[in-house]
Amino acid sequence: MIFRALTVLLFTGAMALPAQAAQCGGNFNTFLSSIAREAQAAGVSRAVIDQAFAGLTPDQAVLDFDRRQRGTFRMSLEEYSRTRVIPARIKRAKNLMQRHAQLLQRIERQFGVPKELIMAIWTLESDNGTADLGKRSVVRSLATLAHDCRRTELFQGELIAALQIVQRGDVPLQELVGAYAGELGQTQFLPSSYIKYGVDYDGNGKVDLRKSIPDVLASTANLLKVNGWRAGEPYGEGTQNFQVMREWNRSELYRKTMVMMAERIAAP
Repeated sequence: MIFRALTVLLFTGAMALPAQAAQCGGNFNTFLSSIAREAQAAGVSRAVIDQAFAGLTPDQAVLDFDRRQRGTFRMSLEEYSRTRVIPARIKRAKNLMQRHAQLLQRIERQFGVPKELIMAIWTLESDNGTADLGKRSVVRSLATLAHDCRRTELFQGELIAALQIVQRGDVPLQELVGAYAGELGQTQFLPSSYIKYGVDYDGNGKVDLRKSIPDVLASTANLLKVNGWRAGEPYGEGTQNFQVMREWNRSELYRKTMVMMAERIAAP
């Protein structure tokens, strides 16, 4: 989701950064050579790096998008939620709650995060996997943003994490596609979150946040649990869990919308 991506771009404190940042700007291929050394130090093979960086060029559309997306932050909750917490979404989410009832109950028991909130996140982020998850090369998008000097260390860390996803065998390079800021999958994880919180919940030996609903929902719950979610406690504005939800999205507006969607999904 675009709005979540924007908040991630603005709030960078919790992101994994390379030990020694490559010099941004300048020649793009020289920059990639520096990143390649960092990636190798982080355990990525030369073969994966060479495949990922072969013929890579900056994506101007990514930079243009990054520079123009700011207006959402000035919306009121009423304005923002009016186009997101809508009857069609709520109806589909309720149906999916029934379809995946056993899975959601198991996840709630294990991770402590209410199933309605997990469903709300899945609905808001990708219309439960039915929305366009993005078709841009994650490696190219992140390399472009890392080469740009505004938030280079943040995106250098994300670029290396994307290479680690390929190295682990979770997603083939040709399928590592996403949105403009490199978000991946049905709940739009940045690569560092994919590495840190991803759960192989269907037991097939890899974390697949694009196609595996069990992996998507369990990983979403795991992110909140790892960051201090208190099972059985409320999560509305002013609660400890509402603060924990900052690790999902720093924007208070977005978190209020998450709560609103969860409440509508849970309502009879």
